[in-house]
Amino acid sequence: MSEYGAGSGDAAGGESGDEAWDEAGHGIEREYRRRWLPGRVLALWAFLALNCVFQLTRSTTGPAEEWRRPILAVTVVLAFGRLALFMTRGRTLVTGDGIRVRGAVSERRRAWHDIYDIRVEPLPRKSSFAPQWITFLYDTEGRRFLLPHVDDWQLADPHAEMTDLRYAATRQRDMTWERRPAVEALIRRRAGHRTAWQRAFNGGLIVWLCMFVLWVVLLVTQDEQPALLLLAWIPLAAFALLAALLNWRWESQVPRSLREP
Repeated sequence: MSEYGAGSGDAAGGESGDEAWDEAGHGIEREYRRRWLPGRVLALWAFLALNCVFQLTRSTTGPAEEWRRPILAVTVVLAFGRLALFMTRGRTLVTGDGIRVRGAVSERRRAWHDIYDIRVEPLPRKSSFAPQWITFLYDTEGRRFLLPHVDDWQLADPHAEMTDLRYAATRQRDMTWERRPAVEALIRRRAGHRTAWQRAFNGGLIVWLCMFVLWVVLLVTQDEQPALLLLAWIPLAAFALLAALLNWRWESQVPRSLREP
């Protein structure tokens, strides 16, 4: 299997053109995995790890100390453990049967006849600590899945690589990559709901931060503080309300032609 995706004329055996194909479709086999990471990203991870160690070891006192340190320790272990698993295990595997996406702990498969499109898309918010271009697989139900390591960090030209992959997969799909209005409608609808959930999460986080500030003020000024109400129930209620309103707003504004493929 070629390691980072063969060019349009390359295959596992180093042949070109139609000679690179056999009945099993080996000319399409590719594997995309982590090859390197920018030094600034490694430096950021090291800084975060050191800060977490400092927070866990520093001596503090207060009524919240009994549960703060265990919660922080579990969160740090889970976060860095999942990141380490994704960096070592995560990859995108392409075969004659379809595409397999392996994440930190899960794995998804899509056969070629269930794959609608493969698109290289820019990140909405550019950052020097994240790739500028990432790749998604869209299935015939309008769902999308991130293809790990198919980005401009691991590939010199992800656009050209995916164009070549789509060309190579045409024989496996027994169909072209033409746009279908019904699937495009599903993609737009799901994209709108993702945006609604993301904005609801951001709104809930803002409410939680406000409640946290209020809790700190009450901690100083009063003997008793409704911590569970302020830090859990109110933010959760705000998230649920925002999610319902934003999803309803999306459904009411999207034309019927996009809502009902």
